[in-house]
Amino acid sequence: MRYRRFGKTNLWLSVFSLGTMRYLDCEASAIETVQQAVARGINHIETARGYGKSEEYLGAALSAGLELPRSQLYITSKIPPTAEADTMRRHIDESLKRLKVDYLDCLAIHGLNTWEHLDWVENGCFWAVQQAIADGQVRHFGFSTHGSLELIVKAIDTGLFEFVNLHYYYFFQRNAPAVELAAKKDLGVFIISPADKGGRLFSPPTKLKDLCAPLSPLALNYRFLLSDRRITTLSLGAANSSELSQPLSIADRDYPLTTEELKILEGLQTHQSATLGTDKCSQCYACLPCPENINIPEVLRLRNLAIAYDMTDYGQYRYRMFENAGHWFPGVKANRCTSCGECLPRCPENLDIPSLLDDTHQRLNGPSRRRLWE
Repeated sequence: MRYRRFGKTNLWLSVFSLGTMRYLDCEASAIETVQQAVARGINHIETARGYGKSEEYLGAALSAGLELPRSQLYITSKIPPTAEADTMRRHIDESLKRLKVDYLDCLAIHGLNTWEHLDWVENGCFWAVQQAIADGQVRHFGFSTHGSLELIVKAIDTGLFEFVNLHYYYFFQRNAPAVELAAKKDLGVFIISPADKGGRLFSPPTKLKDLCAPLSPLALNYRFLLSDRRITTLSLGAANSSELSQPLSIADRDYPLTTEELKILEGLQTHQSATLGTDKCSQCYACLPCPENINIPEVLRLRNLAIAYDMTDYGQYRYRMFENAGHWFPGVKANRCTSCGECLPRCPENLDIPSLLDDTHQRLNGPSRRRLWE
């Protein structure tokens, strides 16, 4: 296992962190997953108030005993932003009680996804966080976000935070400027869900596997991320201990991308361009805002991946969250397009956006999907 400095927190975290959103089947399995992760060198575990019984299960694992002493095991919990400081203070106390610990190494605002959330932090719950830090209940403060790039950059620029948890993968590089700014400001960078949100790469389609060979698509994504020294740690959201082995097999590879890896990545780009031709969305975001609140770039990104790499399962999984996940995945489905044409003159690729939106809806629509623990 390799370890990296988590920005200005000065904590040295394992390059893989155990995320505990998926280990919810039962307490015994959760305890075994935590124990095995720590035994394999993971020293950072992330949970959240909103992850069902996740905090309770982690508390049980801590009570059962681990190979690392508490002083060398770093615990992050996430709490949603609140408009009132008193509410945040109560939530911090409740998380500590469920975890059976005296302090959190890191507290993250869970889902700083809207401009209103940022206002709540700056003018509401940050006072409670400061008090918790003064009382020794919290040692470091950061935020987790599914928000827009503009919001993430603004939040980093406030100077309130020591780390950021965000989405950034080979197949989604929109937040690259936020990673760059975080590094410049010396914030720790934690990558959310590179296996699942990064493309459901634990069960890739045959075409994608062939294009990534001899690496697996998941290993290639991990290597793309870990070769970037600005990134501290990647979330490993194992549902059970058996899911730890594959990612941790590359946890000691702390070096730049090899010539072979770069060639594979170049091949992926070439294949996408050749397959999509003049229908390829370049992800410039110039088409926004949409009067109907369609997240056009994200819709067309999912279309790009489905057509170029057969990542239809992933595309359906994400597309079906539109209109069902609130601020966690904002925007409406592509069939809401009225063909008003406002986006057309802004597109540098001269895409027929209404037609592509309709095509995407036909490919990816299906039963609604909510968040895992709901």
